[in-house]
Amino acid sequence: MPEGLPTVLRVALPIPLPQCFDYLPPKDGRIGPDWLGCRVRVPFGRGDGERVGLVVDVGPAGHQATDLRPVLDRLDAEPLLAGELLDSLRWAAGYYHAPLGELVATALPAPLRAGQPLPDTAVHAWQTTTGGRAAADAGRDGRPRRLLRLLLAGPRDETWLDQAEPGWREPMRRLQARGLVERIRCDPVSPAASGPTAPAPEPTPGQAEALAVLRAGEGFRALLLEGVTGSGKTEVYLRAIAEVLAQGRQALVLVPEIGLTPQTLARFRTRLGVPVLAMHSGLADGERARAWAAMARGEGRVLVGTRSAVFCPLPRAGLIVVDEEHDASYKQQDGVRYHARDLALVRARALGVPVLLGSATPSLESLQNALAGRYGHVRLAQRAGGARPPVVRVLDLRRRPLRDGLCEEALQAIGTCLERGEQALVFRNRRGYAPVLLCHDCGWSARCARCDSAMTVHAGGRRLVCHHCGARAPVPNACPDCASLGLQPQGAGTERLEQALAERFPTARLLRVDRETTRRRDALEKHLASLGNGPGILVGTQMLAKGHDLPNLSLVVVVGVDEGLYSADFRAGEKLAQLLIQVAGRAGRASKPGQVLLQTHHPGHPLLTTLLAGGYPAVAALALAEREAAHFPPFAHLALLRAEADHEAAVQSFLQEAHRLFEAREGVIANGPMPAPMPRRAGKARGQLLLEAARRGPLHAALRDWLPALRALKSARRVRWSLDVDPIDLY
Repeated sequence: MPEGLPTVLRVALPIPLPQCFDYLPPKDGRIGPDWLGCRVRVPFGRGDGERVGLVVDVGPAGHQATDLRPVLDRLDAEPLLAGELLDSLRWAAGYYHAPLGELVATALPAPLRAGQPLPDTAVHAWQTTTGGRAAADAGRDGRPRRLLRLLLAGPRDETWLDQAEPGWREPMRRLQARGLVERIRCDPVSPAASGPTAPAPEPTPGQAEALAVLRAGEGFRALLLEGVTGSGKTEVYLRAIAEVLAQGRQALVLVPEIGLTPQTLARFRTRLGVPVLAMHSGLADGERARAWAAMARGEGRVLVGTRSAVFCPLPRAGLIVVDEEHDASYKQQDGVRYHARDLALVRARALGVPVLLGSATPSLESLQNALAGRYGHVRLAQRAGGARPPVVRVLDLRRRPLRDGLCEEALQAIGTCLERGEQALVFRNRRGYAPVLLCHDCGWSARCARCDSAMTVHAGGRRLVCHHCGARAPVPNACPDCASLGLQPQGAGTERLEQALAERFPTARLLRVDRETTRRRDALEKHLASLGNGPGILVGTQMLAKGHDLPNLSLVVVVGVDEGLYSADFRAGEKLAQLLIQVAGRAGRASKPGQVLLQTHHPGHPLLTTLLAGGYPAVAALALAEREAAHFPPFAHLALLRAEADHEAAVQSFLQEAHRLFEAREGVIANGPMPAPMPRRAGKARGQLLLEAARRGPLHAALRDWLPALRALKSARRVRWSLDVDPIDLY
């Protein structure tokens, strides 16, 4: 290296460019290795533009660098992202071929991305004053008095109150204004911060085996815990986490949906005796930043979160758990298209800690890794507590009259269930009133003007909504083509099922759970709480199929099975089997026997007959054999180049040039250009190019050589394109 070259800071910025940027030290300061992993504010672009980035390297410049500008400010006294986490981000940037700056921005909560300091993570609690203890038995019954009585047992921290008493803050402030309660700072592991712990049940033989496998080794190891629904996988998580906490270490628990978080948090908090932090998109930015900071400082002991929580620092890591590891929501579908389950495995290996993958219906990728000996594998074949698996029956709909998607036998079963004082779930994985609005006279159907998709009928038949781009329109009074008044909603969504069931069972408690009814924070939890344990009917989509424990639910009716039986997606059979097993698992989880009714026009379909005869293991074995014969994942590796533009010609021009740039390489095949399964979406023409290889190495080597040439194409400037490594949907 030539002498006299200046030392520079290499900064990753949150922009879609593959390189980092060199900056000089501040005018009044010196730089050294302690800058690595710190955020800095730097000038960027013309004029007075500024950005917040992360220092990812410190070293000599590659040239005299007379045109470099100095950083404006160092925002962190100590590194914010360093060591294992920064190395894992570098790995992810290389594996997903994404800019490191975008990975860093993905890993940081919004306030930290904006340059704000790490938030205060002190734990605060509330306790009664002398006057409050005297007033607890006086006055009218109500929320304030109930809070006072709750605090008589001892201080309670604010996170615990959020879970136990939603909406407590305003009445607590009124009590504080009257001098009856006071806010105090408490130790993160004090009883005030955790609440009382519940006793642990005796582990089943299967649970004990899983825990023994976890204890048997040291350092990194992956264990696939395949347990039928209701077999007690969560109990294994709890016991494993308790052992980690006893060693003074941290645990990260990933869950696929926001809706699972409150129930998981409540159970964990009553068992573990430490504060359990949460991180998901339903929380305010400040709350997520505080949870991130608490884990980074080592104060947080257990974090339960959705996909993005995989980027949380773990300075005292002891265990990573991925619940429902098969779930597609772990895959990010825009921006940097990472998979949280795979990143959890990468981080666990780097941290030298075990990772526990749990599911009743494991992904074929994880099953194949277990069969190949890369993962440990423990099966929990029996439900915990003596609960029996539900009885599954197929209802043949051929030549049977349907009432808004339900046959008479299913309706009678629901009535019988209600008479017994139990609950029924009617599962339909399609929200809205009806999937299609059709003219009975000429065949016209309501289509989205911006997508190759039908408009879904909503609001009881009064509004049309596109579920792909969000376009909305009123339902026409007459057919736009023939002026006929014979417009008919075809099929049934959750709204229509709710209406039909309300007419058939007018006195029954009826709840609809889908995206429309659960937009507000904690809405799903409140819905399920309002149903209680009394008789009632739940109508819902797939958000009810995952993890929820409803002890009085004894009947599940699945509507719309046929839609998943015939699909161009090579993963369709796997996804349908997983969904059916998961939703069927909601029935009969306690002492009452469960029943599952599958409505179908294809009772002899091989997937259904295999599922009924051998359960998910039989379907998975058959699917793995088919994938191996067809050279599909997990026996091949894919990368998908997607492109979209206002005009089809621009998409085709870019993809054709991209294909020509991809030189023939041994072991890698480029397929396309081809139209996307939905060729037009949100007003954009869409196309794709699929790369496949038997081994990862040649595929990634080809991508590293190919992408710089792609970025240099003039046609690339006329389209929006992205690369998806290991796509789970070829849409």
